[in-house]
Amino acid sequence: MERILVSACLMGRKVRYDGGAKTSSDAWLAAWRAQGRLVPFCPEVEGGLPVPRPAAEIEDGAGGAAVLSGAARVLAIDGSDVTAAFVAGARSALALARSSGIRMAVLKEGSPSCGVLSVYDGGFEGRRARGQGVTTALLERDGIRVFGEDHLDEAAAYLRTLET
Repeated sequence: MERILVSACLMGRKVRYDGGAKTSSDAWLAAWRAQGRLVPFCPEVEGGLPVPRPAAEIEDGAGGAAVLSGAARVLAIDGSDVTAAFVAGARSALALARSSGIRMAVLKEGSPSCGVLSVYDGGFEGRRARGQGVTTALLERDGIRVFGEDHLDEAAAYLRTLET
């Protein structure tokens, strides 16, 4: 049975920067949870950041690949550089995926770690830029397919291809 890495906040775990969760009630996630497929993970917590913590965004909306290459940083709203924690969390997610044979993930859209199609633009004003979070960029670079929580029908179709 294929296992799926999933953002812990989507599973109701209070790991977000504000101490909350973003619990999803999607039927696919509920079914996969019941089947024992889901492996919840929060790269920011695994990278050493506390809950709660200051909000963080990738500077200039550069995206996770730029962070991984050293061309951009992840900055907290207070100006502190939290890049190292985001990269460490991404590496922990990849290590878990590799050790568990995970080939797909469902992550929280918009997050500087988990964003799939967009991340916040670095201005801390709620604007998004096209691009991926640090963890998504690293997972996809390693061949793990990542879906946002709003694209679970696509994720289900992909899961079927993995199991045929």
